[in-house]
Amino acid sequence: DQQLSNCDAGFSYKVESGADGYLIESVGTSGLSEKRVYATLQLQGLFEHAILTRETLTLKSGTVVDGYNSLDPLDTDSDVDIGTQSTSDASIILNNGVTVEGDVVVGIGGDPDTVIKDLGATTGDQYAATQNDPLPLIIPPALPNKATAISAKDATVTLTPADSGRYTGIDLKNASSPGVLEISGGAVVLRVTGDITLGQSCEIIVRDGASLTIYADGDIQCANGSDINTENPSEAASTFQLYATGDGQQSFDIKAKSEFTGIIYAPNADVQLYAGGDAYGSIVANTFEFKSGGNYHYDEALRNVETDDEGVHFVVKRWYEGSPE
Repeated sequence: DQQLSNCDAGFSYKVESGADGYLIESVGTSGLSEKRVYATLQLQGLFEHAILTRETLTLKSGTVVDGYNSLDPLDTDSDVDIGTQSTSDASIILNNGVTVEGDVVVGIGGDPDTVIKDLGATTGDQYAATQNDPLPLIIPPALPNKATAISAKDATVTLTPADSGRYTGIDLKNASSPGVLEISGGAVVLRVTGDITLGQSCEIIVRDGASLTIYADGDIQCANGSDINTENPSEAASTFQLYATGDGQQSFDIKAKSEFTGIIYAPNADVQLYAGGDAYGSIVANTFEFKSGGNYHYDEALRNVETDDEGVHFVVKRWYEGSPE
């Protein structure tokens, strides 16, 4: 019974929680008139799409983009899409033989016929978005300041949850043997204020039973034969999480010797991914190029979000007037 000023009108609202989110009922009155409006809200995270860019998105010839569900191996009904928020010509380049088992979306008001450079791809619908996904700035969590870089030269360095913290960089070098950064024993969270550099054949490997989250302020450069990956590549994509948190434009040049599993949120970074096999997960970037011989598999389990996940927010799933029945 909230009254509006200077008129004979008011409103009430009620919020109820349910299995699929929240139902909001709003009742407006003006004199003898009354209107009821309902909206259902649900949580949405950062990784609603297999691939989403601000600007350009390029897929190599023969790439297949499809989906899986790491929480339910029997779920074969994949809902997959890729897209850009750009409306410029050739912002999405689908080379010959690309297959997207879902839709391709361009920016608001864009013409799919010009924004998508289709060189012989097979896709679902191609259309312009009615609204852009928010791409919020991610603020790294407060972590102990280690005031040093993580370095490994001709050696293996192991980090456990006790080593989580803020570091000035990651530098893995190869003189006589590759430097290796091993993540073990649980959830490891790193804030890296400088660059991440992997020399030839060097590795960052997340062991089974562990997970790695990196908040990167600088660039990532991986030499030939290097590897950023999980020990079991096809497991839950959230096992490896990478967030771009720098103030300006960043560059992520990521390589994997075999399959790559992970989620990358970097709307201010140009991302290139080279994998010796398939990729599993989801990517948000300024620009993205998949320079690999494998296929790209979106993990639909990423849509199951909690209130404390990075970048989570409420969205209106649907709204209607009248009675909820």
